[in-house]
Amino acid sequence: MPNAPQFALDTSLTEYGDPEFSRYLRRAFLASAGFDGDDLDRPIVGIAHTSSDYVTCHRDMPQLVEAIRRGVHQAGGLAMAFPIAGLAEILLSPTSMLFRNLAAMEAEELVKAQPMDAVVFVGGCDKTVPAQLLAAASANVPALFAVAGPMQTGSWRGERLGACTDCRRFWSEHRAGALDAEEIVEVRDRLCPTAGTCMVMGTASTMACVTEALGLMLPGGATPTAPSGARLRHGTQTGRAAAAVTRRPREVLTPGAFHNAITVLCAIGGSTNAVIHLLALARRAGVELSLKDFAEVSSSTPVLVDCKPVGAGYLQDFDAAGGLPVLLKALEPLLDLSAVGVTGQSLGHLIEGYDAPGSWQTTIRALDQPLQPSGGLAILTGSLAPDGAVLKASAGTASLLKHRGPAAVFDGPEDAARRVDDPSLGLGPGHVLVLRNAGPVAAGMPEAGSLPIPRYLAAAGVRDMVRVSDARMSGTSYGTVVLHVSPEAAVGGPIALVQDGDIIDLDVPSGRIDLIVDPVELERRRAAWRPQQRSERGWRRLYEEHVLQANLGADLDFL
Repeated sequence: MPNAPQFALDTSLTEYGDPEFSRYLRRAFLASAGFDGDDLDRPIVGIAHTSSDYVTCHRDMPQLVEAIRRGVHQAGGLAMAFPIAGLAEILLSPTSMLFRNLAAMEAEELVKAQPMDAVVFVGGCDKTVPAQLLAAASANVPALFAVAGPMQTGSWRGERLGACTDCRRFWSEHRAGALDAEEIVEVRDRLCPTAGTCMVMGTASTMACVTEALGLMLPGGATPTAPSGARLRHGTQTGRAAAAVTRRPREVLTPGAFHNAITVLCAIGGSTNAVIHLLALARRAGVELSLKDFAEVSSSTPVLVDCKPVGAGYLQDFDAAGGLPVLLKALEPLLDLSAVGVTGQSLGHLIEGYDAPGSWQTTIRALDQPLQPSGGLAILTGSLAPDGAVLKASAGTASLLKHRGPAAVFDGPEDAARRVDDPSLGLGPGHVLVLRNAGPVAAGMPEAGSLPIPRYLAAAGVRDMVRVSDARMSGTSYGTVVLHVSPEAAVGGPIALVQDGDIIDLDVPSGRIDLIVDPVELERRRAAWRPQQRSERGWRRLYEEHVLQANLGADLDFL
């Protein structure tokens, strides 16, 4: 049939030196899987999923994959599901961030190598969606995203609980002696009551919202809980749409789409990790984006969503209030409404049918009644971070946003774990805890930046201190924590030269963080500095040799 459409099954061929033999052999083996000619004369939609026993957040993902498959078939496509790397933050050592780029490479290559006319990426736990976004931009096959969805909340002694902001809060209380060993175990067993990702505005929920804001997810897909029928219905809708989608990710990932994503990031009080992921994604998409863009958007975007760790609510509440479409309606004056998503419709058209936040709820606020004013995401530069650093001011302590104090330096997460509780250090609440050698090159950039308050200070009632690091922190964390200091210590950034007792000056209103040490003394220290030894082999060596700094997205330079 000369006018028959050419689908990927017949155009993305295995190389045998004979294209017709390749088509013939392909159909022979597919016949063994039960596919006939009618099946194979359809567009193929790949379903790239991250189901894994190690990723407990994705426990219900097989059901979601089947819902997507059902939608693909209803729309006349042929669904072909396949596994890609699942990255579990809790069960990976030393950190899932070390493997984000590896997972992105694997997903990109599988999407390009296997025949598919479109792909649905199914992720959730916090580095899976960023890895898939990077893969989507690089493979540039028509793509849609679906996520596992957040957990439902638990409770303990009448108090509502959610991972993992409450994990950290109760653990801090345990360290301070307010909860005994039996009580902390009771809390532990109630923090994660269902399948799904963290039900606060951690990185998983943040990246789901950001992906919807970018236009790569159908409206309303970021917030339904994992066990809900709404989550499965959205999966089916995604499958139906994927069978007909033709827009490619790089057509969607425009400067306007990134502006909208950053606006949403600021309005939800989202995870600082999203800054790194969006910077990496922009580079893959060929869009110029820098920390300056985040600072500019943050300066005019208030926090509108009442959700932990910035607020008091949970993702269930955000979803019940209307989810991201209602938030986008509230943000309408701040958005680029001309941005066109994967559906082919502009953002302005998509949100026409949604009402602004109603007075019956307080989870999603109006622009003139924000939860917090603009500037919740602070971008800092200065002599300690010449290429930038990030602080989630909305989750910090107001009185510490301008602070000058002596440094207490820890040379890596292990050193901090060993010494932070040592009373002989003589630390007081005015000290600045500095963690270095935890950046991309040194350690894969673990979520170690939110150092625990020294146990003896916590017992005395201290709940926050200024902390500075070249590491990251979980989006579920809170406190006055300066992160992503660039350049990192492992490549000779100024943070490598800090010594105990040096004065560090944090001035968030001015966007600065400075090391107050005589330049001559700093040059003496620099001359004596030596880099740490690199890994000998494998992924770790490749990563260390090619990873970019945090201000550039911590992607590999050749990607």
